[in-house]
Amino acid sequence: MKVNIHLNKRVAIIGAGMTLFRRRLLETPQEIAWEASNKALEEAGLELKDIDCVVIGSAPDAFDGVHLKGEYLAHGSGGIKKPVSRVFVGGATGVMTAIAGWYHVASGLCQKVLAVAEEKMSPDRPHPQAVFRYIWDPILEKPLNPNLIWIFAMEMHRYMAKYGIKKEEIALVSVKNKRNAINNPYAQLGANITVEDVLNSEVLVWPVQLLDVSPVSDGGAAIVMTSEDVARRYTDTPIWVEGVGWTLDNTEWPGRDLAYPRYVEFAARMAYKMAGIERPDKEIDVVEPYDPFDYKELHHLEGLLLAKKGEAPKLLKEGVFDIDGDIPSSPSGGLLGVGNPIAAAGLMKVISIYWQLKGTAGKMQVKRPVHTGLAQAWGDLMQAGTVIVLRN
Repeated sequence: MKVNIHLNKRVAIIGAGMTLFRRRLLETPQEIAWEASNKALEEAGLELKDIDCVVIGSAPDAFDGVHLKGEYLAHGSGGIKKPVSRVFVGGATGVMTAIAGWYHVASGLCQKVLAVAEEKMSPDRPHPQAVFRYIWDPILEKPLNPNLIWIFAMEMHRYMAKYGIKKEEIALVSVKNKRNAINNPYAQLGANITVEDVLNSEVLVWPVQLLDVSPVSDGGAAIVMTSEDVARRYTDTPIWVEGVGWTLDNTEWPGRDLAYPRYVEFAARMAYKMAGIERPDKEIDVVEPYDPFDYKELHHLEGLLLAKKGEAPKLLKEGVFDIDGDIPSSPSGGLLGVGNPIAAAGLMKVISIYWQLKGTAGKMQVKRPVHTGLAQAWGDLMQAGTVIVLRN
């Protein structure tokens, strides 16, 4: 079966809103969802009664401590008495929330969709990592009592070993993203740090150290997506969804080459084909790759075909991915600088590209003119890839 990527209804984003990303926000998950939703509606010039359908994105129920989380968040997301869908693909959920909003409109089902992502991770005890005890194969993996940091340490080590990459080169991602986050008013951990700070931070599981990792965060994000005729009635500057892609690799991660995220490449190729992009490294003006770990940004830039395999660290060192570089990467500050309330973090990436293309990113605005941007997220056991391409 081949996917029909030739839907002829254009879809635009006309409003976006976010909460602060912080550790231990005092607001409830419903309040966080509503704050982001209300901001997005205000920017779009719409009221809740105008919305036809609502899409909610959130990661495991256990983060907020409430089962049936889609139903729980529906009130705060404006979904009462409306068609509501919840999507969940682990860390890839935030971009998948925008993709689900897109197909609600592109299919003709709805004309005005509110897409909302929320996560409140702070209440988890003793740490959000505990939630991931229950994702492992009960026969092959559970007896080893693994945790996610172990797995990502293996992936990072494999990436470094295969291409001869040094820790110092990877640490430059954390330095760049935290520096960019200083200009982001929503950010949790903007800072001027050095490579030495990263290398001297606490070792969690070698080679992963504390400053290689994004923080635990609470937060919400929302966008309003509409059909073309609605968009042109409400704004002179709609941002168009030109391509979407999503794929799921198998759960047998030990049998895959951990040095390359093929699930990202599959999703990217689907989105590029839809957007008519043949040379992404020449046609993408600004990118928000998913960066819960610093090496993952490099990994994903290669999976997105914006760098050849093993060459992203070299381009990073040359300044290609700086905010004034040829392909600015994570101008928002990324998850490393802004924070990582998982589903909300992915939708934050979409909003960052939306603001860049609209020219309203403030101090985060990249220096060169931008017309095509990409946001990407990744999730589960290195298997879910989601990509969205936007144009102004």
